[in-house]
Amino acid sequence: MPQTLRDCRSPLVSLRPGGSDGPAATPEENDGPPGEAAARSNGFGASSSKGSPKTGKAGAKGRKKKGSGLSAADRGPLGKHPDLDAIVARQRLHLPLSGRLAEAEVTRAWKLAAGEHHPDRGGLHDTMQLINGARDLLLGRGLT
Repeated sequence: MPQTLRDCRSPLVSLRPGGSDGPAATPEENDGPPGEAAARSNGFGASSSKGSPKTGKAGAKGRKKKGSGLSAADRGPLGKHPDLDAIVARQRLHLPLSGRLAEAEVTRAWKLAAGEHHPDRGGLHDTMQLINGARDLLLGRGLT
């Protein structure tokens, strides 16, 4: 025997404030265009504040500005992402071109390069100046 669904016609309960147990208000009974009633309701996905729905903050003007994700120390010559001059200085001292460096690593690399290129040991004066300049740039010692 095939199963049939029973026809239960019970009145729907209105969840609107001040509404009766009768049928829900039709769009013609609303005060305005038909789409306005849906915009005024606080149904699924609607937010009661005037801000963006993602942040939920009232008066939010826009999204949070995305930074580079780097701290000030990471942008410096010893940081993760050095500028072009710092990369050249790292190359002169035979240091890794990216990644963080400690001051001790720079000093150790400078001592090795200075021992090899010092003018008293047969190196060129100009090369020693470039090595000293690379050390000063990486350690933040400017010309004062």
